[in-house]
Parts: sequence; C-alpha cells; structure tokens
Amino acid sequence: MTESNSAVLKQSSSNHLLRRDVRFLANLLGDVLVHQGGKELLDTVDKIREMSKTMRAHYVPELYNEFKETINTLDPEIRHQVIRAFAIFFHLVNIAEQNHRIRRKRDYERTAGESIQPGSIESVVKDLKLRGTNLAEVQEILQGISLELVMTAHPTEATRKAVLDIHHRIADGVMELDNPMLTFREREQLNERLSGEVLTLWQTDELRDRKPTVLDEVRNGMYYFDETLFDVLPDLYSEVERCLTKYYPDEAWHVPTFLRFGSWIGGDRDGNPSVTASVTWKTLEMQRYMALSKYVVSLRELTEHLSFSSSIVEVTQELLISIATDKERLQIVQEEIWRNEQEPYRIKLSYMLEKMHNTGNAQIEAKAKYNVAEDFMADLRVLDRSLRHHYANYVADTFIKKLIRQVELFGFHTAALDVRQHSKEHENAMSEVLLKMGISPNYAELTEDAKIKLLTDVLNDPRPITSPYLTYTEMTKEVVDVYHTIKAAQKEFGLKCITTYLISMTQGTSDLLEVMVFSKEAGLYRRESDGTITCTLQPAPLFETIDDLHAAPGIIHTLFKIPAYKDSLISLQNMQEIMLGYSDSNKDGGVVTANWELRVALKSITEAANTYGVKLKFFHGRGGALGRGGMPLNRSILAQPADTLGGGIKITEQGEVLSQRYAIKGIAYRSLEQAIWALITAAMNAKHPQSDISEKNWEDIMIDISEKAQTKYQDLIFRDPDFLTFFRESTPLPEIGELNIGSRPSKRKNSDRFEDLRAIPWVFAWTQSRYLLPAWYAAGSGLQSFYQGKKENMRELQKMYAKWSFFRSMIDNLQMALAKADLLIAKEYGNLIKDAAMGERIYNIIKEEYELTSNLILQITGQKEILDNVSVLQESIRLRNPYVDPLSYMQVSLLTELRALQENDEDDAILMREVLLTINGIAAGLRNTG
Repeated sequence: MTESNSAVLKQSSSNHLLRRDVRFLANLLGDVLVHQGGKELLDTVDKIREMSKTMRAHYVPELYNEFKETINTLDPEIRHQVIRAFAIFFHLVNIAEQNHRIRRKRDYERTAGESIQPGSIESVVKDLKLRGTNLAEVQEILQGISLELVMTAHPTEATRKAVLDIHHRIADGVMELDNPMLTFREREQLNERLSGEVLTLWQTDELRDRKPTVLDEVRNGMYYFDETLFDVLPDLYSEVERCLTKYYPDEAWHVPTFLRFGSWIGGDRDGNPSVTASVTWKTLEMQRYMALSKYVVSLRELTEHLSFSSSIVEVTQELLISIATDKERLQIVQEEIWRNEQEPYRIKLSYMLEKMHNTGNAQIEAKAKYNVAEDFMADLRVLDRSLRHHYANYVADTFIKKLIRQVELFGFHTAALDVRQHSKEHENAMSEVLLKMGISPNYAELTEDAKIKLLTDVLNDPRPITSPYLTYTEMTKEVVDVYHTIKAAQKEFGLKCITTYLISMTQGTSDLLEVMVFSKEAGLYRRESDGTITCTLQPAPLFETIDDLHAAPGIIHTLFKIPAYKDSLISLQNMQEIMLGYSDSNKDGGVVTANWELRVALKSITEAANTYGVKLKFFHGRGGALGRGGMPLNRSILAQPADTLGGGIKITEQGEVLSQRYAIKGIAYRSLEQAIWALITAAMNAKHPQSDISEKNWEDIMIDISEKAQTKYQDLIFRDPDFLTFFRESTPLPEIGELNIGSRPSKRKNSDRFEDLRAIPWVFAWTQSRYLLPAWYAAGSGLQSFYQGKKENMRELQKMYAKWSFFRSMIDNLQMALAKADLLIAKEYGNLIKDAAMGERIYNIIKEEYELTSNLILQITGQKEILDNVSVLQESIRLRNPYVDPLSYMQVSLLTELRALQENDEDDAILMREVLLTINGIAAGLRNTG
C-alpha cells in the first residue's frame, strides 16, 4: 500500500468516527424531540431536513415551492420547537467537530511513530536545527518574539455561558465513547448521561433575558482562564523546553514568557458608558481573586506531594531560615500551622497558604502577606532549590516548575487589562480642564499644530492643570478619574496590571499628547529631578479607517520629534504600541482595500519608527468573522510582513472565537501550539528574508487592484442612495439589537448614519442573510481590472497566488467567504424590502459581483470548485448548509410577519423570540456572528 493510499484510508477511518458521533448525538436529540414534542415534532423536523437536503442536491422549482409552503404554514407552537431543534443540532455538530480535532491530533501522535506533526512545536524546533541555527541564534529568536492575545467583550458570542457549560459536559462524554476499556454497563451509563445532558440542553433557554453587565462579561472572560488557560499555557512552555532540550541539549532551558493573554473586558469604555473607573477597579479585583484562588488550589495539591521528611533527606538551610522568618512574621506557632515538625515542606507550604489567604486584605500588615507576585515567586524558588538539593528533581520539575511558570504568566492580576477610550472624549475633557484653568478658552477649535504646542508646553511644565477644588462635568470627571484609578491599580495589583491606554479614532498627534497630559496629572508620567522621564502607561493610537491608515506615518513622525514624548519611551523599553483596526477599515473601504492598506500601513509606520530608533509592537484588531479580519490564529501571524514583527504582536480574541478556541483544553492547546509554530517560523523568516524581485511588481499590481475594488465597493455602500434602505430592510439588523449578547450599544451614537453603525452588527447582519457581503464584495472587480481577459495577466495572478503569501492569504479568505455565502437564499431576504424594484436592482449588482469574484478565484487557484484546497472545510459547509437553510427560510417568514405588525404599532414577543432563536441557530450553523 502506498503512503498516500494509507493516508486516505486513515482520513476515511477518522471521518467515520466523526460521522458516528454526529449520528449518535442526532439520535439522542431525536429521542428528546419525541419525548418533549411527540412523534409529530420529529417527523416535521425530518421532513423539512430531507426536503432541504434534496433541494441542495437537485434544485426543482416544484420542491422549492412545496418546501417554502411547509415552512410558512407551520403551526406557531411546533414552529418554535422546529427552530430550536435545528439550532441545537448545530450545537451538537460543533461539539462533535471540536472533539474530532482533538481525536485527530491524538491519533497522529499515537500512530506517527518517530514522525512529527506539521504545525507542532517540535516541528519548528527541529526545523531550526536542520537550518543550522546555532544556540545563540535560537536564544535571540526566543528573546525577540512576543505574542499577546487580548480578550475583548465585543458582543459576538450568541451562546449563553450556561449553554456553554452543557456543551462542555457533552464534549467530555462524547470523548469517553472512544475509550475501549468501557464495560457494557459503563457504556450504557455514559449513554444515559449524555441523553440527560441533551435533554438539559433542550430544556435550557438559549436566549439571555437581559443584556449582560460589564462584570458579567468579566466573569465570562475569566471562565477561559479557569477552565483551560491556567493549565494549557504552562504545558505549552513545558513542551517548548522539552523540544529545545531534545535538539539543543547543552542548554538548561527556561524560555522567556513570549506568549500571554490580556483583556479589554472591564477596561474598554469606547462607546460603553457602563465601563466606569469603579467598574475597572472591580474588574482588577476579580482578576486578582481568580489568580489567588488558582494558587491556593496548587499549594494545597503541593502539600499532598511534598511529604519529604527531614529525618530522611537533608533540606537546604535557606528553606529552614524562610520557615523561621514566616513563623516570626505571621506569629503562628509551627504546631498550629502543621503538626509534624519533620515535614519542613508542608510547614513552609502551610505558611505560604496563610500568606496567600491574607493577600489583598488591606487590614493585614504587609509582612504577613504577599504584597507582589515576586514575593510568592521567591518562596517557590526556595522550595525548588531545596528539592533539587536532595535530588527530588522529578517533583520540582512536575509541580514547582509549572507553578513558577503560572506566576510568571498570570502574576496576581491574571491578565494585563487594556483601557480604551474614544479620542473625542479626551478632547472634550481637555477643553473643559484648560478652560477652567484659564489656559485656553477654545482648545477644541485650535489647529492641530496649536494643540500640539500647547500640550507639549503643559507636559514640560511640572505644575498640574487639574484641581480638586474645581467642579467638572460628570463626563470630564470620569475621563480624569480613570487615570487616577490606573495609578492606584498599579500600586495595588502591580505595574503590569494596566500598561496600555488605547485611543480609538486617533486622527492626530494631539490625540496621544492629551492622554500623556492626563497621565501626568495622575503621576503616571513624571519628569525626575535629573531630567529623565518615568512613564508607566503608554498611549497607543488605534488607526481604523482608510484615511486614518494613510495619516498614521505622518502622525508617528510628528510624535517622535517631540522630546517630551520620545523621552518617555526610554522607561518603556523604547517600544511604541500601535493598533490597527481591521473592522472599520473593511467597513470603510471593502475587504481587498482594507487588506492592502493595512499591509501598506504596517510597512510605512515601521519605516517611520525606524527613523527614530523606536521598536513597534503592532496590535491587530481582528474580529471573529472574515469581514472583520478573522482567520485562524497561525495564519494571522504569518500574514504579517516579516519586517514588522520586531516588537512583538498583539491580536484581539473575541466573542465566539473564545469559545471555539479556548473552551476545551485539547482545542486550546492545539490552537496555541500552532500559534507558537507560526510565531517562531515568522521570526526565522524575518532573520533570513528571501526577497523576490517580482514582489515590487506585484505590489504595483495590488495598488491598482485595491483602488478599483475600493471604487466598486464605495459606489454601492456610500454612493448608491438606496443601499442603506436595502441593508436595513433585507437583513435582521434591527432585531440583532434585541439579542442581549453584549453590554455595549450597537451604535457609537444614537443615530442612523452608516458611519455610526459599529462593524460588528454590520457584519453580523450580512452573515445572517447569507450574503456575507463585507467579506468578499468588490474583490472580483478589483481583480478584473488587472486581468481584463488577458492570458498573460491571469498567469501573473496565478504566480502571485503561488509565491506571495499576502496574496494567497487574501484569496483563500475570499474563498471561505464565498463558500459560506448563498445568493439563492439571500434573494429570499429581498421579500422583506418594500420597494421590490429597488431590491431586485441592488441584488443583481451583488449577484453579478459574486459570480465574477467566484469565477476569477477559480481561475487564479486552478480549482474546479471553491475551497477545493481545504476539503475538510468544504465538506463541513456542504454538510451544514441543508440544515442552516430551513432556519434562513423561517427567519424570512418570521421577519415578514413581525415587521408587518410593527408597522401597525403592534408587537409580538413570541414572534420576536422566534426570530432571535433563528439568529442563534444560523450563527451556530455558520460558526460566525460578527
């Protein structure tokens, strides 16, 4: 048997297990449907499912009409249950697919023998060795790489936490089905347990009865640290060190903490008035409680394992001294803390537990608690050295080393919290402060140059510009209070708890200087007596629109020319963080132009910073959906130009992406392992760039493609007078706002302007209506402007796809969007538009562009069908579509009925609930919201 035949058989066998799990879970759901709704409910669901599958295989107008008639004439009570049946089916399919990913990885590791899985940590370390990378170069790479994944509270997770908990239990149970050691009775009990969980899922409301509060969102974010990340991250570092030791055995490896998690939840106040200074403080307290709780559990577990007796082993004098010091400081006699005086480790751990319990309690004196994470780390290192002193290396490596890594990663704050606010809020507050101090009567009306001069003078002047004796408006007071909260937080929770202040809609250098001035008022920026500047909070600009991206290099040049700002970077490792927004740039200019302009901005901003010797850390504000820059984590890292990685990378992780990647340990491990592989691979590529003389020519081609695509996109979105009406009427945009999936409003202002609509509902609505327009529209026109039917031009596009990673990534993302879109079903949503002629006209514009884009991509890739290059995803979409389709048809029917009532100033809570259930179901089926 050839190797390829063997791989095909292995894949077929593996897929058989996936199909088995889907069939098993579907049968359990079928039993629940009969139990809860009778045979009629199951028969109705099966009839609709079979008709949908048949239509997908062979479209017949008569069947199509019969299908729609069946949907439209469903009794309201059974319709409600049918919607839930299809939605819950997708939740079960998603569980099966996630488990199958873990199964494939384990199968590979079990059967591969000496071979190494592609995309693994070992594969990239082995590649370093095969390339001849010496020890010093490996150490340099590890010191230079940095990846921070930042959880945001952006409202795109349509699934409740209570439902996610049930998913978790079902996933664990399904994984047990693979256990060959189960007895017949154990397997019966497992089936009963899973049947009960599916019943629980059916009887649990998938819709929230209210919008979550900010602190609810904080708890949801902490869930992932508690369930997976506290354990998975140290395991990944352990694997990196194992592989390095295997291929570079002459070094005692302890790699730097290059991968960590951060958060916006509780710190992001842009457009969310619920995020106040007090909420940010409460968030930090909750995060500290999480870290301390995890350490308490670990110390208790250590007490079970460290039973070493001083009558048998010789512990270090250092350990004995530390025990004596603890006894004196805590004023607790040894007999009360641990009864056996021959067990010094347990005595020490008992004192450590006491100090941990006291941590964070302001009523207890400093000597009786851990004041900073470094104090706890020092105690752990005392234990580690003593254990190794009497050769208990296994225990030290297995337990203490992991705990030390956790403290390095999570400290006493769990995750660094970023603060974000809109630039306009700073300007308004600054205007009031300067007016009250008599410094400027009309700051907001000054020119940019005048603002820069004024703010620079204030920075250089040691005198404050705010006063506790003056009264400010609530808005200004809140803006100013945030900085004092950050100062207090750095003292209470450690300097690392908040280090970055993001400025939304940065459009000028003054936007950053305003934040610096407010930082100065709180003591976060200060000039020392020797003239040096100490700064513990960095303002980070967020460039979002196409115009902002164009302006960014000039803003950076102006900023770094100001000594009062440039000198502040010295205390921040000469590093400047800059965030780029994928969502608003896409909404503003279309997917092709956004991709291109972001790449250009990355390079031009880097060149600007290089002029001043400043390293940049780019923060990529990617959403979960393709229309907001979403893609697999490893691909998003490799998509960056190699020369822009110098200061590290930050990437947002939000909404449904969090549960998809980090709810299950095996999935979290594999996702982050691939990210580490990509990070080290990108670092290798940056050290050994392979220039292609064709790339300059390709960049020129892309400039023209981007310009034409932007014109096509904006002709429809901004210049067609009917487009906004088409969008609002042919998508469930108004209803999405009723879904209670986030604490933040869907608009920045209470207005119907397109510019004030947030990118998340923009993308979410198009996904629901199956257009997925933001993820692909205008790409075809852009590509056609270069192709123009010329064979030699098509060959050049094919060469670009084969050899240029940027272009390949863009085309492959377009493929995924086109595969998920369905223009036949999207046309159904046109029935919601009051002006049928207008709806038909715009639909035809979109359809023509869809067909053009699809045809050109097939030519460029040489494929017969979209996504032939990712057969697993192609098959998943094919299998899901017949089950998503009924939900889409039902959504159109329900929206028609609901909106007719609303036009007569009536409403129907049950109808609205059913609409929201279809939104949830389609989101689960397509595995995308916003």
